[in-house]
Amino acid sequence: MATEVTLDDLETAIAHKGFVLDVREDHEWAEGHVPAAVHIPMNDVAENLDKLDDGARIFIICKSGRRSLTVAEYLEAQGFDVVSVAGGTDGWAASGRELSFEPSL
Repeated sequence: MATEVTLDDLETAIAHKGFVLDVREDHEWAEGHVPAAVHIPMNDVAENLDKLDDGARIFIICKSGRRSLTVAEYLEAQGFDVVSVAGGTDGWAASGRELSFEPSL
């Protein structure tokens, strides 16, 4: 079972240039996302493994934390160092943290 981390953990990771993967759908991404996230929708992750930073821990985020946990378990089975962000983007926004509207990196 993949590990879950808090929004505070994610904020620290972003401050230290951590790799954040947002697995929400395109329309959700367009509504705002955590800063510096890379966008690959959940159903496209398997065919985009080459776009992931396999040398560092990957912080996976979705809307609320369910899809990110599913993707984290899949990527963990592929050998990646991953964690799922509990609370997701909804929790990030609800906590007063800023959303970005920039295109995916």
